[in-house]
This record gives sequence, C-alpha cells and structure tokens, in this order.
Amino acid sequence: MRILLGALALALAAPVVGPPAHADSNPRPNWREQVVDAGQSFRGLDAVNRRTAWISGGSVTEGGPGTVWRTTDGGTTWNDVSPPDSEGLLFRDVEARNANVALVLAIGPGEASRIYRTRDGGQTWKETFRNTDEAAFYNCMDFANGGRRGLAVSDPVDGKFRILSTDNGGRSWEVLPTDGMPDSTGEANFAASGDCLVIRGKHAWFGSGGTAARIFHSTDRGHTWKASDSTLPSGEAAGVFGLAFKHPRRGLAVGGDFGAPDVAENASAHTRDGVRWRNGGDLEVLAEDAAWLGGHHDRIVVSTGESGETAGSHLSWDGGRSWTLFSGTGYHTLDCTKDLSCWAAGGGGRAGRIGF
Repeated sequence: MRILLGALALALAAPVVGPPAHADSNPRPNWREQVVDAGQSFRGLDAVNRRTAWISGGSVTEGGPGTVWRTTDGGTTWNDVSPPDSEGLLFRDVEARNANVALVLAIGPGEASRIYRTRDGGQTWKETFRNTDEAAFYNCMDFANGGRRGLAVSDPVDGKFRILSTDNGGRSWEVLPTDGMPDSTGEANFAASGDCLVIRGKHAWFGSGGTAARIFHSTDRGHTWKASDSTLPSGEAAGVFGLAFKHPRRGLAVGGDFGAPDVAENASAHTRDGVRWRNGGDLEVLAEDAAWLGGHHDRIVVSTGESGETAGSHLSWDGGRSWTLFSGTGYHTLDCTKDLSCWAAGGGGRAGRIGF
C-alpha cells in the first residue's frame, strides 16, 4: 500500500505454562527485547523453528539500505545476510523454507517492488523478479507447504488486485490474468506485517482496506477470487492488516486504523469455514499480525501491533473470539512454529521470541 508504514520491533517472552481452566487466571508472558540493528525497521519475519528465524526491514534513514538478518541459535546471535546494493529498498516480507533457502520482497511502486532468493543462507542472492509496471505496488507474499508454489499481491491496477505466481520455489514469477478478480477500486493492501496474504494448501487469502475492508479467497491457486466482508472497519488507513490460518477452514484476521491506533473497535474476526467471517470483538489497540500457537494447541492465539507511541500485544485462549491485552509493548510482525516457539519483530530493530 502506498502508505509506507513506520518503524518496527521484535521481542522475547518468558515461557508460558499450559492454559488454566479460567481465562482470568491465565499466565501472561513478559516481553524481553533484544536489539539487532537499531537503524532498521523490521516488518518481515519467518520463523523456521525455535532455533532458526529470518527477519527483514528497511532503514530508518531515507535512502539507507534494507537488511536481512538470520539466526540459527535461537536468537543468541544474528548475522547480517542482506542482498548487495539494497540502498533505499524496504524488505517488508521474508519467506524461509529452512536455514538456507529464503526469499525477500521489497515493496514500493514500479521497480521498487522486487523479489530476491537465496539458497545458501544469504551468502549470495539472485533477483528473481522486478516489477516494471509503475501502477503496481507489491505488498506481501506467501508459499504453500513444500515451498514450490507461491503468490504475491499488488495493490489494484486498473481497479483489480494483481497476483504474482510461482511454481518453482520463487526462481521465476508470472503475473496472473485478472479476469477472476472482483472489482476492487478504492481498496489496497497494507504492507504492515508480511501477512496480508496467506496460503494453506490450494487455498489462499488476502486482506484489504480503504473503501472496503474485505478478505479475498481463492480455491484454485490464485486464478479466481471471491471477496467477503471482513467485519473490520475500513478507511484510508484502516482495514485488514494481518491474516493467520491454523488450517484452511480456521482463520483469523486482525487490523484497525493507523489514523487512530488506540481505537480498535471490531478489530478482529475469525472464520470456521474459510469463507464467512464473524467479528471477534474489540482490541485495546490495533493489531498488525496474529499467529496460532503451534503443535496441538488449536485455540491459543497471539496478536500484536505498533504504531508510533501506541502499541500492545493480546492473547486469546478461545481461537480469537475474545482477547486479553497482556502487554503494552507491541510489534509489527509475528510467527509461531510447530515446536511451540513464537517470534516477533518491530521498531527499533529489535528481535526475539516467546517460548511456550
């Protein structure tokens, strides 16, 4: 989206014991923060497991380089594995297959939107896509399990969202026809957390804001889409900021309004069929991202958000139907892994994780 969002942060939290019977007695994690690079604003994050994670961002100084960082020791150390010649680029999304293979998306109009791929842990990178349409502005991407099939979404071009597709792990990309895309004039994506688009199996979803806050759903690998009301507020800086799916039928949407980040009425929604969305109620502050706890925990969800001096993190024990603010510290992006490790990233170049 053409509202280029500001700085972000990452966090570590203390371990959380299994959920008690009553929500009021649930333990609340305490965020612990680790600064990786104070000169960066991180909004891209992909956690492989409790030891390996990738983060990406852009410089807080105009024209400074965008960077990519990787840890393979649980966040004890981070290594700068950035692509060369990245001055002025904003790496708002990173998608990792393992400790060696990852792709990063730089956002922006025209040629500012690019995708780079590494297969050696960031020692070398290859540019696999560069946008040549000045009207396009790519915001986020995701890959299906296995890492071969992926999609990226751009703000509308000629009134319709544009979809980029790969079937070879991001080695090459093609722009899909827009015949199967509903009219989306006046809408846009938010490059807030790298999770405005998600894929599960053959299904894909992306969220919008602007004149409408909708969730677009595809069942044929991105060729055709149907749009549903997200129940979240819409506006120039309001809408769906992040999506999270436990499986193709059970998902969450979070958002709010960057123009009023401390007013988060109706800022979450959930689905149990992947199509129809029900409002999950109010948050204390906006949320830019959400993630399900891994493993067999199918009801525990974490969400977080940060906008200027307004920030906060929420916890849900009932699959997103209700939320509790557990911290006044917030972040831009969040990811949880199967081994019960959750990572977050945000402003001031911070990085860390929550262990459950």
